[in-house]
Amino acid sequence: MAALLIATTNPGKLAELRSLLADARFELTDLGRLGLDLGVLEDGPDYDAIAAEKARLYAAATGLWTVADDTGLEVDALDGAPGVHTARLAPDDRSRRARLLELLANRRRPWTARFRCSVALVSPAGETAIGRGACEGEVVPQERGVLGFGYDPIFLVAGTDKTLAELPLRRKNELSHRGRAVRDLLGRLEHSPLGDGPFPPK
Repeated sequence: MAALLIATTNPGKLAELRSLLADARFELTDLGRLGLDLGVLEDGPDYDAIAAEKARLYAAATGLWTVADDTGLEVDALDGAPGVHTARLAPDDRSRRARLLELLANRRRPWTARFRCSVALVSPAGETAIGRGACEGEVVPQERGVLGFGYDPIFLVAGTDKTLAELPLRRKNELSHRGRAVRDLLGRLEHSPLGDGPFPPK
């Protein structure tokens, strides 16, 4: 069976994408199984460009169909920052959350925000399709939940009383930016499939 590469080194993202892509007719593989990390610089102008470039580089290096994503947290009180720089706000998840709360400390609540995500699927020939999703909510000052990663413990999902870190994986995938981006991608492929890819038209 052909393989579909999930190009992320983030264990949390990998678990989510494996669940969301479970219906692929290709076997799912990942960078850890391949022993591969190209150290891609995520410095594109927007989420689409970063996700597509990451997927393109790994597809070219492996000859495999490849999925990659880029995600950002946009906080209204910070004029949409950190945005595409979300992962570079500090060296690790805990310090990123702390730094974000420092930046917001003197801003009036609620700290409305949204996650945006682009998921790119690239063929070995370089054909590309992109899905996009967003999750509205607000940043809260105290961490809640242990199920998520990144900024999940301080992101309260709109219309719920839960942070992303309080939601089990199946429910998180229903509501999250990444889940919506994957579903948008699959919907686009129903109308414009890429060659003989992992998601055939229905």
